[in-house]
Amino acid sequence: MNDTRVRAVAAVDLGATSGRVMIGRIGPGVLDLEPVSRFPHGAVERADGLHWDFAALYEHVVDGLAEAVRREPSIESIGIDSWAVDYGLLRDGELLGEPFHYRDRRTARGVAEVHGEVPFAELYERNGLQFLPFTTLYQFRADPRLTEADTALLIPDLLAYLLTGRRVAERTNASTTGLLGVRSGEWDTELAVRAGIPPRLLPELVDAGTVVGTLTPRVAARIGASLPVVAVASHDTASAVVAVPLESSSSAFISCGTWGLVGVELRAPVLTDDAREANFTHERGADGRYRFLHNVTGLWLLSETVRAWEAEDGAPIALPELLAAASAVTDQVPVFDANDPSLSAPGDMPARIAALLPQPAPSTRAAFVRSIIESIAAAFAEAVHTAAELSGRSLDRIHLVGGGALNDLLCQATADRSGLPVLAGPVEATALGNVLIQGRALGATRGTLEDLRALVAATHPPKVFAPGA
Repeated sequence: MNDTRVRAVAAVDLGATSGRVMIGRIGPGVLDLEPVSRFPHGAVERADGLHWDFAALYEHVVDGLAEAVRREPSIESIGIDSWAVDYGLLRDGELLGEPFHYRDRRTARGVAEVHGEVPFAELYERNGLQFLPFTTLYQFRADPRLTEADTALLIPDLLAYLLTGRRVAERTNASTTGLLGVRSGEWDTELAVRAGIPPRLLPELVDAGTVVGTLTPRVAARIGASLPVVAVASHDTASAVVAVPLESSSSAFISCGTWGLVGVELRAPVLTDDAREANFTHERGADGRYRFLHNVTGLWLLSETVRAWEAEDGAPIALPELLAAASAVTDQVPVFDANDPSLSAPGDMPARIAALLPQPAPSTRAAFVRSIIESIAAAFAEAVHTAAELSGRSLDRIHLVGGGALNDLLCQATADRSGLPVLAGPVEATALGNVLIQGRALGATRGTLEDLRALVAATHPPKVFAPGA
């Protein structure tokens, strides 16, 4: 007999600037979200560098889960996704200080030391990852606490450990460390040894959909229920791609928030020299898929620019009004390289962008914002076309999900510059992907990724932006 019940789960979704806890409901023809709590978080400067305030993050998560259970006592499980690469180190079960932030400057030393032992061309052949200076492998090499630790856990796995007491590494997020074999999907312990990283730090690997464990009695008392924690596709982009309603192999995806992750889904890696030189990566997806993609600087450029202007004005700026004004700009605006390394750190973003422009910066904020949006769209379009060339696919559409799907100007500019229709939404793709994997683990829905995506398409129809509209 088919289960026709609508089941409830709790989804913890942590981005690089904010986190939230949501109630997800899933069943035949049903997939929806109820926001429970949203909280800001970000980098904190300490004496030894840039960190995350992890203690505050943990309290926000537990408080949010308690509120979710209060609102919906029928919640059956918990899933956690977050940004990639950052980690906590444990010794005898205790955290050795706050996790470092991936934008901390120490990673440059780690890059030089790792590449001195293992050339990047060999790294790419082994792990399939694009070069990013903050990949966990480089962070590990530059972390003096490594010798004291007995386990390293990425952020979702660290939270799951604190909730359940079990130490595991979910495979989609583990693939971003640089220490997972691109073909095997297992830890490359030989590479770890050559890079100076003790293999003892690497925990048991599990796949998305695995039940990690049940809440400890102490945590269950705080939350108000004894619930299992399910390992979802815990890298937030992996969860987002679960919920991208890809209709065929001719579809590209862009998961757009602070970063724009641009690519296609593959069933086998493309480990060519061209792929390496184009800096395309192979991150694991749910059900053994590969997310063949390129990291493009996303709405970080806009948020940091607005932050600088708010500091200058001493007052908040209404972003919808600013974007509406940018949409009304009819003059040509200059375009810059959105991926320029000078734009990666916090600081005076308007000045750094102006320094990259091939002509004087636009004189109005509306035109300046239009320049930012067009530059992001140009980078998205270039990455889509490169993904098509490298994978040998003819692409006929782009699915853009995440917060960027709310930005009509960005969606239209991406369609115009790529020459492909952009299907925008769902906005909450990451949380929906989290819920879908939990729902399948509970038996609330069944089938392949394609079946899960059909449920997304039926319940969250996209907004279409045609080129030249």
